[in-house]
Amino acid sequence: MSQAKNSSAKKTSSKPHRPSTVEPTTMPGPFNAAKVMQRDLNWLKRRLSQLRHFRGPSEKKAGLAQAYATRLAESMQTLQHRRDMQTRCEFDPELPITHWRDDIVEAIRKHPVVIVAGETGSGKSTQLPKMAIEAGRGIRGLIGCTQPRRIAARSVARRVAEEMNTSLGEQVGFQVRFNERVSDHSLIKFMTDGILLAEIHHDRQLDRYDTLIIDEAHERSLNIDFLLGYLKRLLLRRPDLRIVITSATIDTERFA
Repeated sequence: MSQAKNSSAKKTSSKPHRPSTVEPTTMPGPFNAAKVMQRDLNWLKRRLSQLRHFRGPSEKKAGLAQAYATRLAESMQTLQHRRDMQTRCEFDPELPITHWRDDIVEAIRKHPVVIVAGETGSGKSTQLPKMAIEAGRGIRGLIGCTQPRRIAARSVARRVAEEMNTSLGEQVGFQVRFNERVSDHSLIKFMTDGILLAEIHHDRQLDRYDTLIIDEAHERSLNIDFLLGYLKRLLLRRPDLRIVITSATIDTERFA
């Protein structure tokens, strides 16, 4: 009788200890990629995937979920604010490029790459960014405009800001070496091609931009050649991106 009791006691003590169960964190649902800023898209996708496969403490998962929800809400709010912005774009009827305004706007809407050839002084540098806005660009990301020289990037940005009746650094900004005037409200950003190349090192998808205008492509510098080759491959991963290439002397058929 005593032996049976001892055997039963041993069996009871050999059972493994079961940790107490905790309430699982509510799993955030999928989001609509068209309703968030392009710059936040990859981060949100990575965090959502992390949450779905997370097996750690519930407190840490709750913190990750809160950060995800906050970033998602801020991104959607920023996008809606940019949609609601009253952007006034006026075009000088004396400039030759203005006569092609409707055709260019339609081409930007329909095609991932648009090549614009026009003589120097035709208004390409100042009017094309505004035409991109008319085409619905500059909402999910910046309209980035490259210039081969720093002086050109600053002066063209100042001119476009005046034409759009906004302060430099607000809806229109610029970035050159050691000097940047771009805000969260900026729709257009002028920069040197070297600045855009530097951004590729930490933003391989160039997610800050939804449109890129490569100006003065006929100069065929090493920077421009590298950018064009990189953007050609990038379009395979970013079909939403629009690229406009401008030049005074380019052979459009050969270049295409």
